[in-house]
Parts: sequence; structure tokens; C-alpha cells
Amino acid sequence: VQLVESGGGLVQPGGSLRLSCVATGSITSIYTMGWYRQIPGKQREAVAVNVVGGGTHYADFVEGRFTISSDNAKNSVSLQMNDLEPEDTAVYYCKMAIATITPVGMEYWGKGTLVTVSL
Repeated sequence: VQLVESGGGLVQPGGSLRLSCVATGSITSIYTMGWYRQIPGKQREAVAVNVVGGGTHYADFVEGRFTISSDNAKNSVSLQMNDLEPEDTAVYYCKMAIATITPVGMEYWGKGTLVTVSL
């Protein structure tokens, strides 16, 4: 299984970006799809997580600015980020809990995509 992110880049404060992540491989089921980020010098943290059939959870710092959406049929998840702030500058990672041969979900990470918010 591989996860590939896209959509990062440089944006000015107040701008928007849309990140996308697609999972490929021998996928039977996907249990969770989420976005995480790592700010330089800090630990990786959850941004938004969609539990398939179980709801969506956002970090407090999102404050209504980001929206996660997933398409199970396409094994994909997106993160629409609006009103970006310099503090959102980070490497953003996609993570999914995926079942392949057995029903047990294993965690898979993408390699990350850099988001830079700056003038």
C-alpha cells in the first residue's frame, strides 16, 4: 500500500490550499483517513481525522478553517485549507488505517507535502 499526497506549496496569509491523498495497492477496507502535520522543531500532530462511519474530528487550532473530505470508492482524502496563517507552515502528512489481506487495519503514512504560508 502506498499513500501519495499532493497540493502543497507556497501561499500568502489568508490564502487557501487543497491537499489530496490517494492510496493504492491491495486495499480491502479503509477504516480511518486523516491529515497530520509537523511544524519544524515540534512533534507531529493531528489536523483532521475522518473515521469511516464514525464521524470527523478536527484539532482545536483548525477553528473552522479546514475541511476534510474523503471518497472511499477512490481511496482518497482531501483537506481544504482556508484562511491560512504563517503558523500553519508545516509538512502535512496523510495517514490511513487500511485492511489488506486480513480485516486488521494497519497504519500507512504518506511521505508528506510541504505547506508554506508566507508573504
